Amino acid sequence: MEEQSFGPVRFLPGENRGRYPFCHSLYIEGAGVLIDPASSRERLIRLHAEQGVKMVWLSHWHEDHFMHLDLFDDLPLWVSPLDAPPLADLQVLLDWYGFNAEERPFWESLLLEQFHFRPRRPARNLLGGETIRLGDVSVEVLATPGHTPGHLAFFFRENGVLFTGDYDLTRFGPWYGDVFSDIDQTRASLSRLQGIAARIVLTGHEKGFFERPPAELWESYGAVIAEREKKLLALLETPRTLPEIVEARIIYGKEREPKAFFDFGERVHMKKHLDHLIRRGLVIREDELYRKIFSEAPLPRGGDFRQGR
Repeated sequence: MEEQSFGPVRFLPGENRGRYPFCHSLYIEGAGVLIDPASSRERLIRLHAEQGVKMVWLSHWHEDHFMHLDLFDDLPLWVSPLDAPPLADLQVLLDWYGFNAEERPFWESLLLEQFHFRPRRPARNLLGGETIRLGDVSVEVLATPGHTPGHLAFFFRENGVLFTGDYDLTRFGPWYGDVFSDIDQTRASLSRLQGIAARIVLTGHEKGFFERPPAELWESYGAVIAEREKKLLALLETPRTLPEIVEARIIYGKEREPKAFFDFGERVHMKKHLDHLIRRGLVIREDELYRKIFSEAPLPRGGDFRQGR
C-alpha cells in the first residue's frame, strides 16, 4: 500500500495492510498531529525526525492503535476521557478486556514487549461534538461509541475526508467484545458514520481507503452482527454451555492459532450476544446452559406482541 494525501491529511498505511497488530495512521501536515501511531515503527521514526510530530491523538484505547506511542512520550496525548483509564494503568487495560486470571500473564507480557505499553495520561480530552481548527483544516470530533466507550471518528470537512478508526468496513465485521463494548451503540455509530457526506473514507485496517463507499458496503459490514446472532440462535436450538458455543466458531469460522487468542475473541463476542439475547427475552440461562426460548416473528395483526422486550 502507498501513502496518499488529501490536502493536509496524509494516510500512512500500516504494515501487512494494516491488519492486527498494525493499523493505518493519519498525519496532519502543518499541524504535526499524528493519529493512531501503530502503522510502521520505522516510518513513524522518520516522520518524527524529518517532518516533526507535535501531538498524538488516539481514536480509542486499543493496543493495535497505540503500539508505537512510546516513540512520542514527550508529546501531548489527546484522547476521549471515556477511553483514558486503560491507557494510564496496565491492570485497568487488562480489566477492560475482561481477561481472566489464566490469560492475564500472557497478555501483560505481550502488551509490555510487543506493544510497548507505558502508562500515559492525556494532556487534553477530545470531546465528541467539538470542532478543532488546525491551520487551514477543521476537524469535527465525532463520538462513535460501541467499539469502545470513547471511540472517536474524525471528519475533515474542507477536504471531505472521514476517518472512521476501527469501524473499518472489513469482511470480518465490527468488534464489540470488550467489557464496555456495546452492540446497540455499535449499530448506532455505524448509522451515524454512514450518514456523513464524505468524499473519502479512511479506516484503521485492511483496505483503509474508500472513495464514497456505497450504502451496500456499510450495510454488509453492519449485517455481520445480525448474521452472528442468527447463527447463535440456531445453535441454541439445543442447549449449550459457553465453551461449547466457543467451539462452534461462529466468529472466526474455524479453529485458528494461537488458539488462546482466537478462543478469547470467540468467547467475548458470544458472551455479548448472549447477554443481548437474554435482555431481549430470546435466550435463557439455566445453570451453565444457554437455551433459545423465543422466536422473533412479525407482530400479529391487531395484537400487541411485546412479550420479552
